[in-house]
Amino acid sequence: MDGIDIAGAINQYGFPIIATLGLGYFIFYIWQWVTEKVDPVIEESHMTLIGLIDRIRMLDNDLIRIKTKLDMILEQQENAKKRANGIINTDANSKSDDST
Repeated sequence: MDGIDIAGAINQYGFPIIATLGLGYFIFYIWQWVTEKVDPVIEESHMTLIGLIDRIRMLDNDLIRIKTKLDMILEQQENAKKRANGIINTDANSKSDDST
C-alpha cells in the first residue's frame, strides 16, 4: 500500500494523537466548505431578503394609501346620501337665520 497506513500510525504514535489529527483535518475541511460554498449563498440570500422586505414595505404603504382613499370616497358618498335626504343642511345662511 502506497497510501497512509493507519494501523501503523496508530501503533507508532498512539490513538489519541491520530484521532486529534483526523478531527483537526475534519474541522479544516468543514471550515473551507463553509467559507467557499455556504457564505456566498447566504450573502446572496441576504440581499434577496432585503429586496423582498423593501417590496413588502412599499406594498404596505400602497395599501394604507388605498384604504385612506377608499375611506374618503365612502365618507363622501355617505354625505351625499345624507344631503339628498335633507339630513345635512348645506346652506350656511339657514344657520344664521335660525339663530336670530
